[in-house]
Amino acid sequence: MKKTIAGTEVDVNEEGYLTDMNQWTPEMADAIAGEEGVAPLTDDHRKVLTYLRELQAQHASITIRGVGKSGVVTTKELYALFPGGPLKKASKIAGIPKPVGCI
Repeated sequence: MKKTIAGTEVDVNEEGYLTDMNQWTPEMADAIAGEEGVAPLTDDHRKVLTYLRELQAQHASITIRGVGKSGVVTTKELYALFPGGPLKKASKIAGIPKPVGCI
């Protein structure tokens, strides 16, 4: 299905996750963060988003534990930056699919 985010029409699934991470822009991250109640995005948010996009590009497994051990952010910081479902929200804002382990 189609959705307009930050003035650009993109393809999303039924949960609102981009189906093509190449359609993502930093401006979309700001818009999605607002929808998810995570705005405004800080440099720390953006570091996590960049890290998640890099992992996705490598087809690596993305888990809260893995992000917490990455050196980018601790698990506690991840929860503080993206409250109420940190990996789900961070992935959506980063323009990548919802991680397999997320409900």
